[in-house]
Amino acid sequence: MNPGDRVRVERAEQTFEGVLLPSSTVSNLVVKLDGGYNVGVDRDDADVAVLESDVYDIEEGETSDSSVVEFDPELPMISLISTGGTIASTVDYRTGAVTARFDAKDVLRAVPDLAGRANYRGRVVANILSENMTTDVWQDLARAVYDEIENGADGVVVMHGTDTMQFTASALSFMLDTPVPIVFTGSQRSADRPSSDNVMNAVCAVEAAKSDCAEVLVCMHENESDDNCALHRGTRVRKNHTSRRDAFQTIGSKPLGRVDYDTEEVTFRRKYNERGAQELALSADLESEVELLKFTPGMGVEALDLADGKAGLVLEGTGLGHVHSDWADRISELVDGGTTVVMTSQCIEGRVCDRVYDTGRDLLDAGIVEGEDMLPGTAKVKLMWSLANSDDPATTMQESVAGEISKRSVPWE
Repeated sequence: MNPGDRVRVERAEQTFEGVLLPSSTVSNLVVKLDGGYNVGVDRDDADVAVLESDVYDIEEGETSDSSVVEFDPELPMISLISTGGTIASTVDYRTGAVTARFDAKDVLRAVPDLAGRANYRGRVVANILSENMTTDVWQDLARAVYDEIENGADGVVVMHGTDTMQFTASALSFMLDTPVPIVFTGSQRSADRPSSDNVMNAVCAVEAAKSDCAEVLVCMHENESDDNCALHRGTRVRKNHTSRRDAFQTIGSKPLGRVDYDTEEVTFRRKYNERGAQELALSADLESEVELLKFTPGMGVEALDLADGKAGLVLEGTGLGHVHSDWADRISELVDGGTTVVMTSQCIEGRVCDRVYDTGRDLLDAGIVEGEDMLPGTAKVKLMWSLANSDDPATTMQESVAGEISKRSVPWE
């Protein structure tokens, strides 16, 4: 039997029929099922029958460690930076799990639709699943993006896992002043799945990186159809679904822009920083001793012990920014001890206002800083950055640095 043969594979009480694909290991069989999914089976545990030979002509592919991309002087230079994640992943048929393996050159080979849109150069900052992201990697990534722009990149696309993409996009929004677009993209579904969103997201991200919007953006499916990708400001975006392709949403407004996949047109609905309007600058220092704590009913004041000795604490309070009234004295102790405490709301939309109810006024007297309408995750990242880069972090937390605070809470502006 050879790749391209139609086979029936029987293992235990399971039967699979499909086209045999090349496998990266001799111990596993890889079969493309009729529904479009791939399945990996241990060769020693399976009985295989060839139903039809040479149904498809399957090439084994190149084995070179490098890829050659022709340079076109008429096209912009886009840097592809890989940190890992599903968009830069493959299936490990030994375990059946998705693992981060591709480097930036592999992305070009995996998404041939990128050809002819730009000149590319790629680098790998990390090769991790995004739940393993750290502040050290954020700093490495910011420095890599800075270097790429300083060396002439007309735009940057960052391949990133979706689970923590919003945090990394926020971090770079604060750490970098950029004269060119920096576009984060990823994939909710791996490339072996027929419903994968990796190609469309990557193509739209490159088009966004060629646009006039010199901000940190997140580019992902706008809806479940393969027609548009939404462009979200990096400090206002949230992943709102575990698996849908349109999981990302701008909170408190519509997305900043859109990429039409068919026409390749990039449009924006609000003002943005224009290409070349600001000088490239890097402020990569971060204070890592910052915690984010979500308050829930019945939570004891001892939960605040988490912040003992910490430089900062972001509280995700209820409603307008409340926690149990018994917490006020303990918060005051933390503030007196040098911890900057910022209040945000666990409501999806709206802003903190601790001047309405007695509890809020007590919290203000205790020294909390109102986080306006910042998303709690964004507030944590901003506090890490503010503590390391501002002489007055409390004031900086109430000023909009990278579009993280809106002037007023008006939905769908």
